[in-house]
Amino acid sequence: MDLKRRSIAALGGAAVILTAMGQRGAQAQSADERAVAQAIDALSEAMIAVDRSRLEALTAEGLSYGHSAGRVENRQQFIDYLASRASAFRSINLSDKTVSVLGNTAIARHVLTGETVNPAGQVTPVRIGVMQVWQKSGNDWRLLARQAYRI
Repeated sequence: MDLKRRSIAALGGAAVILTAMGQRGAQAQSADERAVAQAIDALSEAMIAVDRSRLEALTAEGLSYGHSAGRVENRQQFIDYLASRASAFRSINLSDKTVSVLGNTAIARHVLTGETVNPAGQVTPVRIGVMQVWQKSGNDWRLLARQAYRI
C-alpha cells in the first residue's frame, strides 16, 4: 500500500513539473528572441535570392562574416561575393536553432544544411555549424558577426 501511494505521489509530482515545463516552453521565447529568429530566416532567404537591398538591411556596417574554411569578409565583401554567384545557395535549411538575447545583443547558433552551385553548374552539399551575433538598431536586428565551423 505504501509503495502505491509513493508511486501516485511521484506521478503527480512529475505531472506538475511536466505541465510547468510545457507552459515555460510555450512562453520561453521573448519578443526579441522571436524577432532575431525571424531576422535569421530573412537573411537566409535574402542569401538565396541574392537580394542586395535586403542583405544590406539585415547586416551591420561593421559586419565580420567568417566562413567555415577560414575566409573572413566585411559587409561589402560578403554581399559582393553572393552577388558574384561564384558559389550561390540553392537551398538553406536551419536546425538546432538557439537564440539568447542580452540587452541589445543576441547570440544565435544553428546547423546549416543546404546546397551551393557554382557557375559551371557543380552542386556542393553544405553542412556547417554557425554562430551569429546580432545587434539591435532601433527596432531592427542586424547581423554584426558570423562564424561558421565544420561539423
